[in-house]
Amino acid sequence: MSIARFWRETPRRYNLGGSKCTNCGTVYFPPRLVCPECPAHRQSIEKMVPFQLSGDGEVLSYTVVHEPAEGFEMQVPYVLALVKTREGPVLTGQVVDVTPDEVSIGLKVHATFRKLREEGRAGVIHYGYKFAPSEDPEPAAPPRGPAAAVRTEEIGARDRAPA
Repeated sequence: MSIARFWRETPRRYNLGGSKCTNCGTVYFPPRLVCPECPAHRQSIEKMVPFQLSGDGEVLSYTVVHEPAEGFEMQVPYVLALVKTREGPVLTGQVVDVTPDEVSIGLKVHATFRKLREEGRAGVIHYGYKFAPSEDPEPAAPPRGPAAAVRTEEIGARDRAPA
């Protein structure tokens, strides 16, 4: 990934910055310029606003990776999951701080920011989101539609070593 692209994607990587349609209330991640949920897509032009996802969600589906992608050889086995966020979007991410046996569909998780990789010994260090088990018993119900009242919370970024 080029340095320019990396910095362009910083709001998504570090803040889970998405967008929300002010017409229908649907939340998107990554951000969109037009809402495909609105009956007439053109109604949403210039009505999409930046939106901060809370990072809370639950595991919809997952797999245990035994044959890693390049750069992840030292982490196998690891869990890669589809996580439905409280606000509605489904994100793909690694589940950390648990063994693969402890992960199950419905597991409550929250986003945590961790080191993903580095470009050589003296290169750029790339950080991004992963998911860790949550202590929060509240279900991740997705608010949708015009009457959705979405409450946002800031994600507490933890500066930790890679999982």
